[in-house]
Amino acid sequence: MTIRQENALKTRQKLINSAENLLKTNGFNALCVEDITKTAGVAKGTFYVYFKHKEDIVAEICRGYFKQIENQLEQMKTHNIVEKLAVYFDSFMRAVMLYGINICREWIRGAIDPNTAPDNAGMTKWQYDVEMLKNILNNAIKNNELKKDAPVDLLTHMIISELYGMMTCWCMSDGYFEPTDWTKKFADIPLKAILERYLL
Repeated sequence: MTIRQENALKTRQKLINSAENLLKTNGFNALCVEDITKTAGVAKGTFYVYFKHKEDIVAEICRGYFKQIENQLEQMKTHNIVEKLAVYFDSFMRAVMLYGINICREWIRGAIDPNTAPDNAGMTKWQYDVEMLKNILNNAIKNNELKKDAPVDLLTHMIISELYGMMTCWCMSDGYFEPTDWTKKFADIPLKAILERYLL
């Protein structure tokens, strides 16, 4: 990698770190490109070298968080698939709460109407979550935690629908309830029932 490429990566990461801090402090609606670049110490035009919209940088931040969850699950060698998914659900909903109700609404809007996503957004949040969950279940088959004939696509969509249902209900209630309470209940009761016939 050249020095120029290294500097470009550092600048991009500075923008991401700046946006993440502002997002946590002020929320999605108050987030603007000018504040991101000012906090990062770069010219406003620099933002557009790496991202087209503020939604793009927020998507990048969220993917980074979910990548950490994926890495955490890969380290859980001695845990069964139900325990791993319980951790995934808990971490998923903690991310929802961490980034706030307005980001959650953006995710849901993108899932309900993918045509509203920016042109360069790549994989939507919904697609990203579906692929991640499929990978978790496929790894469980490889690790002999689930039967070989487990219907991964069906299980993925049943489980992801529950998670997005929780997200949607949380948004509809304007953040009235604690999402992590529901993920624990889901892991304890419906999840076990969904996976029971496919467990080894």
